[in-house]
Amino acid sequence: MRPIALLGVPIEAGTGRKGAAMGPAALRVAELGARLEALGWQVSDRGDVRPLAPQQVETLDLPGAAYLPEVVAAWVRPLHDAAYDLAREGAIPIFLGGDHSLSMGSVTGVARHWAEEGRPLFVLWLDAHADFNTPAISPSGNLHGMSLALASGEAELLPMMTRPAALAPVPAERICVFGARSIDPEERNLLRRRGVTVNDMRQIDENGVSLLMRDFIRKVKDINGVLHVSLDVDFLDPAVAPGVGTTVPGGATYREAHLVMELLEDAGITVSLDVVELNPFLDERGRSAIALAELVASLFGQDVMDRPTQAFA
Repeated sequence: MRPIALLGVPIEAGTGRKGAAMGPAALRVAELGARLEALGWQVSDRGDVRPLAPQQVETLDLPGAAYLPEVVAAWVRPLHDAAYDLAREGAIPIFLGGDHSLSMGSVTGVARHWAEEGRPLFVLWLDAHADFNTPAISPSGNLHGMSLALASGEAELLPMMTRPAALAPVPAERICVFGARSIDPEERNLLRRRGVTVNDMRQIDENGVSLLMRDFIRKVKDINGVLHVSLDVDFLDPAVAPGVGTTVPGGATYREAHLVMELLEDAGITVSLDVVELNPFLDERGRSAIALAELVASLFGQDVMDRPTQAFA
C-alpha cells in the first residue's frame, strides 16, 4: 500500500470569488486524513505549498487573462515541483484546494513523473465545467477555468510554467470531463477540435454512471495507464454541496458521486487527486467539506456499510 501525502494549496487568485483559500483548512477540520488512516492508509500531512515571492515571477503577457496571471504562476510553479517530488518518492499525493487553477501545477507535476516512468497518465475531470478555456476565448478571463487546457499543452498558456519545454502534456484522448453542465461556446468548440471526451449530465442521465465510468476505466487499463482525478465541489449538485462559488444546478447526486469513487477504488488505478473549489465561507455548517472528505474516503476503500451517519444539527 503506497503512502498518502496531503498537500494544501490555499490559492484563490484564479477566481474572482474570495474564500477558496480556506478550503485546505476546512478539509482538515473535516478529518480527511483521519478518515484515510482509519482505512489502514499511512497518511502524512505535508502542510501547505508556499508561493514564490512576487519578484521571482516575471510579468506574463497573457491578453484576456483576468487579474494578474503571475500571481497564479507564483503558486503553480512551486506546486508543479512539489507534485513531481511527491509522485517520484512513491506517495499518492492529494492536493487540497484552493481554486481549480492549482491543477495547472498538480497535473503537470505528476504527468512529468509518470512520463519518466513510461506509464501513460489519464485525467478524470469531475466538474460542472470543462476548464478548457484559453485567454483568447474565455468570457471571464478567470484562470481557474483554463487549468485543464494548460495540462493538455495548449501553447497559449505555457508561459504560466517555469520550464514549458520540459512539460509532459496529457494527450486529449486520455482526458475525460465527467459531469459537465456549463461549457462556454468557444470552449466547447476547442474541446471538440482537440478530441477530449466529455460526459455531460445528459449522457450520465441516459447511460448511468456505471457504464460510462467502466468504459473510461477500461481505456486506462488497456494500455497499463494510471489516473489523476480532479474533483471540483461543483461536480456535486448544490443541494449536496453548497460551499462553492460556481454553483450549477443539476449536478451529481450523493450516490452518483460515491459510485464514481467506488468504481475507481475497485479499479486501483488512481495515483493522485485534486480536491478543489471548496469555499467554507459559502458552506452550511461544513456540509460540503464533510461530503468531500467522505468522497475521498470512498476512493480509498470506505464501503457504504462502514459510513457513519452525519449530523448537521
